[in-house]
Amino acid sequence: MPDLLESHLTETELSLWKSLDTPAKIQAYLDGTPYSPQDADRSPLSVMRDRLAHCLDGGLFAAAALRRLGFPPLIIDLQPDPGVDDDHVLAIFRLHERYGAVAKSNFVGLRFREPIYRSLRELVLSYFEDFYNLNGLKSLRYYTRPINLASYDYLEWEWNDKKLTVIENRLKTLKLIPLLSKESAAGLLPVDELSYKAGMLGTNLEGVYKPRV
Repeated sequence: MPDLLESHLTETELSLWKSLDTPAKIQAYLDGTPYSPQDADRSPLSVMRDRLAHCLDGGLFAAAALRRLGFPPLIIDLQPDPGVDDDHVLAIFRLHERYGAVAKSNFVGLRFREPIYRSLRELVLSYFEDFYNLNGLKSLRYYTRPINLASYDYLEWEWNDKKLTVIENRLKTLKLIPLLSKESAAGLLPVDELSYKAGMLGTNLEGVYKPRV
């Protein structure tokens, strides 16, 4: 058996961990955790103890919490073109043969998804309108196939911060699946002003990606 998070928790932490017994409760915990603008990656244990998380941290935390509920610990990465925006990690789960997701984001619309989507592509496309950069460009262009974090248990990723860059770097090497054609991308309208403001409600501007192109 892999050395999982529960064996490293205090009694109080374990009680909290066990209370996260639905995907929605996992999401609510991440929603109540301040967004981290730091580059440092946190394991699920550090997320609990520091009460900080960025999107990769949140994805790892959600995957570990979903694993305790019997789901495989799966994450996927949503990606823009280089230099346009940041990527975004989702922890995904399937219920009644439909996909849902739990995620930590600095943007309101890039978090939880109910398990109603028939395919990964359908799930990913549900993030499209809410995935925009500081310039108002709708920037989501690609997604990856899932990686099962059980394959990375040797890194002790549920409780050890030291080797999380291995997972982060692996996400960067996965084959990208395009969501739309170049012609479709060229014709996109910028996000409208009301949606822009709504999506950034409560955003930590220190942690927002600054477009280079």
